[in-house]
Amino acid sequence: MMEELMRLPRRALLAAPLATPAFAQAPWQPDRPIRVVVPLAPGGATDVWARLCLDPVSEILRVPIVIENRSGAGTMIGSDVVAKAAPDGHTLLFTLTTLVQAPIVLGNAPYDAVRDFTPIGMMGTTVLVFMARSNLGPRTMPEFIDFARARARAGRGLALGSYAAGSTGHVFGLLINEKLNLGMTHVAYRGEAPMVTAYLGGELDCGLNSLTICREHVNAGKLIPLAALGDTRPASMPNVPTFVEHGADIGRGWSGFVGLLGPARMPPHILARLEDAFRQSMARENVRNRLAQLDTEVIWQGSQEFGQTVVRSRDMWAELTRGVDLQL
Repeated sequence: MMEELMRLPRRALLAAPLATPAFAQAPWQPDRPIRVVVPLAPGGATDVWARLCLDPVSEILRVPIVIENRSGAGTMIGSDVVAKAAPDGHTLLFTLTTLVQAPIVLGNAPYDAVRDFTPIGMMGTTVLVFMARSNLGPRTMPEFIDFARARARAGRGLALGSYAAGSTGHVFGLLINEKLNLGMTHVAYRGEAPMVTAYLGGELDCGLNSLTICREHVNAGKLIPLAALGDTRPASMPNVPTFVEHGADIGRGWSGFVGLLGPARMPPHILARLEDAFRQSMARENVRNRLAQLDTEVIWQGSQEFGQTVVRSRDMWAELTRGVDLQL
């Protein structure tokens, strides 16, 4: 063996050790700005979360990240843009549970919420609170129920809003209306920001919203929080009971998701780089603290676990909406 090595040219011997690392693939690096589609209007909770969580990702990847708001069809228009994009890491989707909800509720979806996307990471979740504009009158959920029923009997039923057709706010809003016999009419908006504008303008009476966007209006006395969806009260508003505490079995066990996805068939090395950058962002103390201030619970999940959450949420939503009269 030594004799064979001695017969090799000196240049070949010097080059041999340098060739070994060539088998290792360098981390993927984007070569142009990354477009992230938020399938809701600017100024809503999803838009705020996206900008907060993706600023550090831009820093880590050393490229600009451009947020593009593409609302409509219960978030399906913006989601479909990403589903049909090249899986090269330069077009991503920052969205919430409506990704799997809208196709079930609205039908005729242009994409399959599981098959046509690559989950990258989950940011977390938030509690939705049933709100009413303050000049409507009621200050508690029992008062609101009596008021809404009286208005319905008088032929002047209240307007019930949702931030997207097919969303958590839409379906649970209709369940609240149906189970409590409130006689309200549903109106769908293209995001929370237009919905809040409608509250403040007096054209919308009530609906389910995040405290991320509505807290300032609650603090200003313009919106009244009446009941929380899910199993726990909002951490920042422990005086707001859940629907279950009010004796209405609505929203028990429900928790949605907020996260980042890309098109299907994304190469593993691109997915790994994006997942790691997003994970680093979600681990930053300033990001986590700001999300807590926005009444948002950080629950990090990597690609594989987040993918399981997407499937589980889709299946739960299909079961939950079975037999529900969905006003569109």
